Amino acid sequence: MRRTGGPLRKRSTIKVSRMSFMEWSKPNLEYGRKLVDSALRGARAGEDKFLQEAKIAPYLNESARSAIGPALIGTCLGILGSLSNGERSTRRTVACGVLGGALGFSAGLLWMSRALTATVASSAWENVRRTRDEHWFEQNPIDYA
Repeated sequence: MRRTGGPLRKRSTIKVSRMSFMEWSKPNLEYGRKLVDSALRGARAGEDKFLQEAKIAPYLNESARSAIGPALIGTCLGILGSLSNGERSTRRTVACGVLGGALGFSAGLLWMSRALTATVASSAWENVRRTRDEHWFEQNPIDYA
């Protein structure tokens, strides 16, 4: 026998089956589609649960009206921030004001609609968790015999 500097190695008799990308991706894409569908169904259910048959437009309108205050504060902070550099560029001042206003409005809208967002997210996550559990039990059946 010929030594190559290391311990003698036997050839492995274990056969590895290679899975093609299509064989691997098909069940994973189906599972991903199931997860997305269950999340969307859960989000719709959470929205219905929160709004209790009311329309969403009036709720979002009220949230948007309440977000105007934070938008104004953001605009002022953006303008003051651009002027504090010592540069007096009108273009930069307007851009910083618009950016500050957009950030302030977004923060205000998120804050005012946080109860709706929490209900929708919670319901969506519950549906995803249920779908994941079903998938796990399909992959790992329990034999009670």
